[in-house]
Amino acid sequence: MTPNLRYARQLILPEVGPEGQENLANARVLVVGLGGLGSPVATYLAAAGVGTLGLLDDDVVDPTNLHRQILHETEDVGRAKTESAAATLKSLNPETNLELHHTRLTNQNALDLIARYDLVADGTDNFATRYLVNDACVLTGKPNVHASVFRFEGQVSVFGAPQGPCYRCLYPDPPPPELIPNCAEGGVLGVLPGIIGTLQAAEVIKLILGKGEPLIGRLLMGDVLAADFQTIEIPKDPSCPVCGEHPSITALQDYELLCAAPAPPATEEISAIELQKRRADVFLLDVRNPPEAAIATLHPDALIPLAELPARLEQIPSDREVVVYCRTGVRSARAVDLLRREGIAQAKNLKGGLHAWAREVDPRVPMY
Repeated sequence: MTPNLRYARQLILPEVGPEGQENLANARVLVVGLGGLGSPVATYLAAAGVGTLGLLDDDVVDPTNLHRQILHETEDVGRAKTESAAATLKSLNPETNLELHHTRLTNQNALDLIARYDLVADGTDNFATRYLVNDACVLTGKPNVHASVFRFEGQVSVFGAPQGPCYRCLYPDPPPPELIPNCAEGGVLGVLPGIIGTLQAAEVIKLILGKGEPLIGRLLMGDVLAADFQTIEIPKDPSCPVCGEHPSITALQDYELLCAAPAPPATEEISAIELQKRRADVFLLDVRNPPEAAIATLHPDALIPLAELPARLEQIPSDREVVVYCRTGVRSARAVDLLRREGIAQAKNLKGGLHAWAREVDPRVPMY
């Protein structure tokens, strides 16, 4: 297949044409994160003829990825996402040059990696990496096409462009760790990152072509449940610590520390093995949400979501040992702290949560 035939429908657009297609072929884009957002971004950029794609991810494919991370297939479970993505993209467009970075982006390697590319598409799912990508892009002068998703909502913007705001202009500081949304616990509709990631890819292409109105100084927010999209203005903050008039951040920081949670309160714990031995003697409380319990359960004596626990304390016995569990032990630790403060002195946390039970006691329990 000749390049002109592959890109024929794109070449006939006056905004693209041969010159624009050549710009795409000469472009170098780093895709950070090959998950729900990185999948449509990398797919459409390769299909559009972007000449070089850097694929950065240190993770492997997990079964829980497959409903939304369309770069990967069932047989890829356990395979490095960079390798799985490369196989898919090479099959789609053998002309695209792929540079694989099976590594975690850190403050030690970010400047060097990002400096090799023209712009970055950030599809990461944690605040530490988002702040790292932002600061590294500003310091290297590379535009940062950012997107994020949670449950049914997503957002897209372009940060770090000349005269435009950066991510810190919108979010100067990370939110408190206890308020940080987590897709593993809060969920995400599978099609949502496809929609938002495709918009993100469109922003990358617009920047490469120099056409249209990129989302510089604007944040596009979408709610697929309500079928509602709106755009808000983001002014550049002259006092921004990284892109402002007198920046105080001139080198990369320890971003894990910046976004770290404070040390949790001391929580009495019980191991999965010990719980198995003493199950008949304890009151077992699940503080996950009902849809999670439908996926995997330890058949508790009560299912009370953490958010409802303060209003339902009367359902918890105060004269028995209470063992609380959730998916990984984080929410249950908070629940134990609450119960002990409310006088339920024998409350304990199942260390490692349902995941520990699946690893140490019963591998038939799904680790979602």
